Amino acid sequence: MVRKKGSLILCGAFLFVAWNALLLLYLWGRPPIGRLGEGGGAEPGGNEEWGLVRGKGSRIDLAGEVIRLAEEVEIQLETQKKLLKQIESHRAAWSKRKDVGKREMPVTNHVITQAVHQPPKPLLPFKDNVDTKDQTLKHTLKSFATVAPDAKQQSNIIKMDNTDNDKPSSSVASPEVVIPILVIACDRVTIKRSLDRLIQYRPSQELYPIIVSQDCGHTETAGVIGSYGNQVTHISQPDLSDIRVRPEHRKFQGYYKIARHYRWALNQVFNTFSQSTVVIVEDDLEVAPDFFEYFRAMYPILRADPTLWCVSAWNDNGRDALVDPSKAGLLHRTDFFPGLGWMLLKELWDELEPKWPSAFWDDWMRLPEQRKDRSCIRPEISRTITFGRKGVSLGQFFDQYLRYIRLNTDFVPFTKQDFFHLIKENYDEKFIKEVYNAPLVKIEELQQGGNLRGPGPYRVKYSTRDSFKVLARNLGVMDDLKSGVPRTGYRGVVSFLHRGRRVFLAPPEGWTQYDASWS
Repeated sequence: MVRKKGSLILCGAFLFVAWNALLLLYLWGRPPIGRLGEGGGAEPGGNEEWGLVRGKGSRIDLAGEVIRLAEEVEIQLETQKKLLKQIESHRAAWSKRKDVGKREMPVTNHVITQAVHQPPKPLLPFKDNVDTKDQTLKHTLKSFATVAPDAKQQSNIIKMDNTDNDKPSSSVASPEVVIPILVIACDRVTIKRSLDRLIQYRPSQELYPIIVSQDCGHTETAGVIGSYGNQVTHISQPDLSDIRVRPEHRKFQGYYKIARHYRWALNQVFNTFSQSTVVIVEDDLEVAPDFFEYFRAMYPILRADPTLWCVSAWNDNGRDALVDPSKAGLLHRTDFFPGLGWMLLKELWDELEPKWPSAFWDDWMRLPEQRKDRSCIRPEISRTITFGRKGVSLGQFFDQYLRYIRLNTDFVPFTKQDFFHLIKENYDEKFIKEVYNAPLVKIEELQQGGNLRGPGPYRVKYSTRDSFKVLARNLGVMDDLKSGVPRTGYRGVVSFLHRGRRVFLAPPEGWTQYDASWS
């Protein structure tokens, strides 16, 4: 490029010199001003009058000839002036390019350095475009695993600081999304069991900050939480007053306080700490070794699929006899909101917070107005178990179901796997075929098992609320429904193991929607 510019300049200079030489020769070779004879040549003066010449009997105006010549000279000078300007402009451009070339290598190095130390901007979540092509979706899911959602979030990574409970300080931004763990606490000193496991299995304090939000003002529990120092952030719900309720709801005062506490704590995580997602656990939950790995892998799925609104670590039908121990990595979609260790995004909280209920928040989440036909991801084998029989529910379901839930003990490297199949359009097609291609059997055949060959799957059909409840009780799964949705159900189907065989407790083929009156 530089050699080309130099050649242009030399060519221009040569043309300038040649043009002037030709002009000089032209002026020297013109006839003298005076007589114009046949032999050419005339000299001023002599016997001729100034301004007159003889030639074939004609007279020529000498003054006009001088003016014409002057105009020609002026035109030639203007042309030369323009040529000089072009040469100067090319020379300036060449000098500028030369200077830029000298600075080009340092600038490039600086840009590369910035690119290495600054994480790339994330791809847009597919909630904005449900019809995006499969390949693009796969690329986005992979990108979300290592890319922070936005700069604001990166600048607000919580660093635990025991000296200032309400204002966690910031640390150096990480290229991965921060997933805070919010522990809802009250008056259980056994929270130590929960915190011990969280800290034991936590791979990174920066990527998984633990925020313990305490209600009740229980001194002994506060002491246990404080004993962890800067490993956790301890915040306290400031309003400990009783809530005015209807007389018949006085016995439910605890449920009102829990709903108030959840609202305050989630506002702290999303608005005060400026986080983009959170995993909520309670002070009576123990987590599995791959608890953090599970939620890390599920975050991009939750971001990408608009038909999902949560990821849960809990399987309501997760008792030993009902799950497949050989499939610790198996994950399902469910229309039933599970809770008990669950992830949500800030966008969902922005939707729910303005209408957050005064009590019974979990059943409120299961209403059609909140669920809006959205689903959650749940595991085959639970990544949390509850050890707290004491609570506002007075041990409801604990003795019959919860105490027997199996906790996963095998670490599954979820982040190394592809979960594109959990996206609704992929999952539904395979799921419907698997369920309704399964042989239809009667419950007696399952219980006796003599005529059945192989591990299944097999299908048992229900068609009414009462038939579902009867079948569920006899098969050992939970029989309660919330707005028509059975626990762990997806498209009305409850999947579980019975005597080592996969069973689908399913509505008739062609199912379209839940009947909210089935409660």
